[in-house]
Amino acid sequence: MSFFYRLTLAFSVVSLAVSQISDSTFSKLPNALTIPSKFDPIIPAYWTGLPHHRRTPFAISPDGTTAYLAYLTTSYASVVVQPVDPTTFTAKGSSVEIQRAREVSGLVAQNDGFAVLVKVDTDAPGVPFPIATIMRYKGTTKAWERAVNGPSVNAQSGHSSSPDMNGDLVYSDKAGLYAAYFVVAAYSGAANGHYGDSIQYVDDTGALKTMSGASSTFGCSHNTGIAFEAADAAPFASVCAEDHGSIWLNTNTQYMGGVKIANENTTNGVSGEPMGGMGGSYSALSRFIGSDQYIFAWASRGAVNLTPDTWMGDGYVQSSPRWLNHNAAISIMATKSTLAGAQAISQVGASSGDSQVIWVTKSDSVDHQNIHVAAFNDNYALVTYEILDSPDCQPVPLSCTGTFSGTGMQLVDKTGKLIGSPVVAADAYVAGDMVNVGDKLCWPYVQMTWDLSQPKSNGTYTNKISFACMGLQGGSTTPTSNTGSNPNSNSNSNPTTPKPTPSPMPRSNTPAPSVQDTTPKDVDSTQQPAKNTTQHQNDTTKPKDTTPVNSSSNPKSNSQNCEGFKKCTSQTDCGSGYKCLKVRAGRSVCVPAS
Repeated sequence: MSFFYRLTLAFSVVSLAVSQISDSTFSKLPNALTIPSKFDPIIPAYWTGLPHHRRTPFAISPDGTTAYLAYLTTSYASVVVQPVDPTTFTAKGSSVEIQRAREVSGLVAQNDGFAVLVKVDTDAPGVPFPIATIMRYKGTTKAWERAVNGPSVNAQSGHSSSPDMNGDLVYSDKAGLYAAYFVVAAYSGAANGHYGDSIQYVDDTGALKTMSGASSTFGCSHNTGIAFEAADAAPFASVCAEDHGSIWLNTNTQYMGGVKIANENTTNGVSGEPMGGMGGSYSALSRFIGSDQYIFAWASRGAVNLTPDTWMGDGYVQSSPRWLNHNAAISIMATKSTLAGAQAISQVGASSGDSQVIWVTKSDSVDHQNIHVAAFNDNYALVTYEILDSPDCQPVPLSCTGTFSGTGMQLVDKTGKLIGSPVVAADAYVAGDMVNVGDKLCWPYVQMTWDLSQPKSNGTYTNKISFACMGLQGGSTTPTSNTGSNPNSNSNSNPTTPKPTPSPMPRSNTPAPSVQDTTPKDVDSTQQPAKNTTQHQNDTTKPKDTTPVNSSSNPKSNSQNCEGFKKCTSQTDCGSGYKCLKVRAGRSVCVPAS
């Protein structure tokens, strides 16, 4: 037998051993679970009101015998946790209803019950919003309850509550710790009136553990995207998206710093929903089973034309988007705090700032939303994304509207290589945690017509939950080339972005953000979303080759603005209706007094 023949045979055997996914490994169980009360499957996006899937947290016990699904009832004032048979996905045993709970943002299954992260109404004086709370149940009996913000939690930057948690809950058996990562709004102290995020650890007895180098009370600014995963010891793996232009692997910092995963175009108060925005902070960061490696997935518009971020200072940059539509991107972590590949650059003047990104999709004419990832085993993971044809996208980093044409599912390996072609499901969605059930990944969703063409505040109430599962099979498919090695390496690099045709945006209970224009030069900058003129427009750092938003209409828009607000040293610098607030050491800004 010749050497060449032996080599060819060996390569063929290896190729046949490579796993793959296909239509035949994908399955659906429509309306499998009947829940005891109605559920609203839609939550509107924070700024635009466009529909997002209202998350139904899903988890399975370590022994694999019982799964749990949690949901907010249509009273919007209680959360139900329903045990589920993981073989039939039907109800199993009695459910638990948690009163005065306004949101459910994470679920951990144990062999004797579960732990759940909810925000709960409070009667504490001076607390404006509900309190993020971890509750541990054994069977149907509550074993303990622990608030992780509010007046009982010591907060150096000020006490906080949670108008929207938009977070996640994880557990490490080795560490004996639960950990919650969630959005906060400070109501006292130096951060009063500002949005950030918090990471808190609780042990098996329900005791809050304040851990140096792991716990935080006010981290990334206006973080509307959280990715969190357990580790063998604290700090756990964490990723945040902030409103200054970066996505950070902030495991070791718990702040908007650390290891930079990506440059992303943002504006004041808007991080761009890279991890799904409202209802989306789950199954974005996953640990390869039995490994120290992790995989992170997000929605990216790419990054070009890096400019200084004068508010954050040296080492921080801002960028313009490569596209107005979003593509699915991934990053591989060698450990919970290090990347397997290069960091995103922070070189002022660089024309491209996304060469380190691994692109799962790469289109200048199709939008991709609701992006999630979960590991099958120690070598493979599944990346999912929703596909929107003919998208209308805002120049500022907000969601796109378009025609939903399916959910894409792409297999990748632990190096970030794409395996085979994506499987596309026309009528299934990811609306809850992607969980290992036996040798498959399974997740919940609601069977409905998914319309992403216009804002929608709520869906059709239902008491039926569907499930979808994807399995692996052996096959001859070998890994494709790593399409993320260079975003300029294929035919749609530097695409001509179609001009957006946005629809007027609805009013929100929250004032619309100020607009820092990052419009590529071939986009009609007159087509801007409605904004609240009482907000301050940040024109401190205009990206290159952009057309600025008209700042003359805002008398406080000038070169002294920082993070969208005017700098101040005293109240007299701010004028009527504003107060001088210290937000960082040596930094104070004028903010609305109300």
